[in-house]
Amino acid sequence: MSGTSLDGVDAAMIRTDGVSVFEFGPSRYRPYSDAEREVIRAAFGKLSGPEVEAAGEVVETAHAELLDQFDGADVIGFHGQTLTHLPDKAFTLQTGNGGLLAKVLETTVVWDFRTADMELGGHGAPLAPFYHFALARHIGATEPLAFLNLGGVGNLTWLDPMAEAPETQGACLAFDTGPANALIDDLVLQRLGQRYDTDGQLAGAGTVAEDVLCKMMAVGYFSKMPPKSLDRNDFSNWSGLVQHLSDADAAATLAAGTAAAVARGLEHCPSAPKRLLVTGGGRKNPALMAAVAKLATCPVLPVEEVGLDGDMLEAQAFAYLAVRVLRKRPTSAPGTTGVAAPVGGGQISRP
Repeated sequence: MSGTSLDGVDAAMIRTDGVSVFEFGPSRYRPYSDAEREVIRAAFGKLSGPEVEAAGEVVETAHAELLDQFDGADVIGFHGQTLTHLPDKAFTLQTGNGGLLAKVLETTVVWDFRTADMELGGHGAPLAPFYHFALARHIGATEPLAFLNLGGVGNLTWLDPMAEAPETQGACLAFDTGPANALIDDLVLQRLGQRYDTDGQLAGAGTVAEDVLCKMMAVGYFSKMPPKSLDRNDFSNWSGLVQHLSDADAAATLAAGTAAAVARGLEHCPSAPKRLLVTGGGRKNPALMAAVAKLATCPVLPVEEVGLDGDMLEAQAFAYLAVRVLRKRPTSAPGTTGVAAPVGGGQISRP
């Protein structure tokens, strides 16, 4: 998995039949260099052209280098790098050629997970919810709970682990809540030359500008009924709203906006979750976690509290989905992406 935060590539091995998770295997991380990151960043929002081709080469090379360190995989789930996601126009672009990886790594690769969903009217995102359902079963949950991924964009999965299957009506509801780390990352990069707000120190030292926060939340997306999804740049206007603030106050206000977006998202849940399990890099930002906990109506916990790996959960999810594709099981449903009916996405490339 290579997310919109552009930190690097995560790879994780699991053993699964596409329904249950039996074992967690090794995992590794390969960071992008600053130069690689800039090549990918230059392709954000593009539909085609030399920037997209250059980004594809970076993504393919990084994945191949990392995946070559694993032995014994039967199949690889390759998400690619999202450059553009326009669900209202039924268009999404994840650069990276799974067929090329299958040839180089001599292993079956499942990729292009989103297209089939979007062709049936879905948003093509988020795609981790079916894995969240499997994990809820894995940790023995019996009451409704929610997973919150604080990556570049925030997304929420509410689920009932007692439902028959993740595609069963009422089993899962998932959607993007709003910005998460992306705008804070952009802020500290532009102002301080840093990749992210380490340990939330900047946001923790600032004061929220309440007038700016009100402007941030005055958009129709938050009241729009899910399923719904976002592109990384959909809330880029927030950066302009905090432009006049100090570094710390701007970071604190962006963090407060992320938390307020999560709170608005929780209002859409069919019932109040008993706990909110947080994954993604944002769980390591104490200021952001405190802001979410202040507004949530249930305990807010990093997924490590239930024995899971928040750094590798999304990578594990695409390994899980790859097996579901091989076994012709659905990977999304009306409640997770708004697709017309449960559908299994993904191209299969064999070496």
